[in-house]
Amino acid sequence: MQPTWRQTTLQLLDTTSRIHTGDVLVPFGIDEAYARLCAKDAAIAPLVHLWRHEKAVVLGSRDAKLPQAAEAVRELEAKGYRTAVRQSGGAAVPLAPGVVNLSLVMPVGAADLNPEPFFAQMVELIRAALGDDGERMNSGEVVGSYCPGTYDLAIDGYKFCGIAQRRLTRAVAVQAFINAEGCGRAYGEVVQSFYETAAQGACVEQYPQVQPERMASLSELGVPGGAEWLAARIRKVLHAQAASSFSVLDVCPPWLAREAESALHMLQGRQRHLVGS
Repeated sequence: MQPTWRQTTLQLLDTTSRIHTGDVLVPFGIDEAYARLCAKDAAIAPLVHLWRHEKAVVLGSRDAKLPQAAEAVRELEAKGYRTAVRQSGGAAVPLAPGVVNLSLVMPVGAADLNPEPFFAQMVELIRAALGDDGERMNSGEVVGSYCPGTYDLAIDGYKFCGIAQRRLTRAVAVQAFINAEGCGRAYGEVVQSFYETAAQGACVEQYPQVQPERMASLSELGVPGGAEWLAARIRKVLHAQAASSFSVLDVCPPWLAREAESALHMLQGRQRHLVGS
């Protein structure tokens, strides 16, 4: 399956130059809103969304159902972390200025239910952005990593990226976190600490058994440049691959911001229901 952005116009929303400090659900609200628009209009151009957050931990829905999840969230917030429960799959992920968040949001056919091609599109984009270092990258679950999954991305056995997917009837949002710089082990220790509290009373099968040493950042793996370099590389690859028009925005346009506000309220209500925050 050819990547959608090679077949049509493409919109890029890149806010990585301004690191988010507020509600971490805001960028997820943008993804959710755009996915809803895609579900209504199959002709809408795919959106690529790049963003960073200063200090947050984003949970998966299963994390929020752990016995002591609310207490673990309070501990994180007491340490200055913003918290959220995302709509897409996966488990807990820490965010920091060195972590680049990348989303691909696009319309799909109602009968196009196979998630594999959309994961593969994300893998291809990240591999291309890494240039020669992309040849060192492997895809497959890294045991002991946080947010483990079939499409973990690793170099030399150390995970630096995880990918999750949010499906609507006629739209998909593929979301990745990429540890571009910083200490992967330290990121892992944040998540490990969350589970030490949240999973008290739970069976081991209910949550990831995090081994912080299985995580790394690209800078630790010999890929220089950091978060800003990676965002620039992704922009360059997308511009080269787009079949026709390619528009770049550094702020959310008003028409999307209005839709995103509604989606944000929905996500906030869901979070209060799940973790009581």
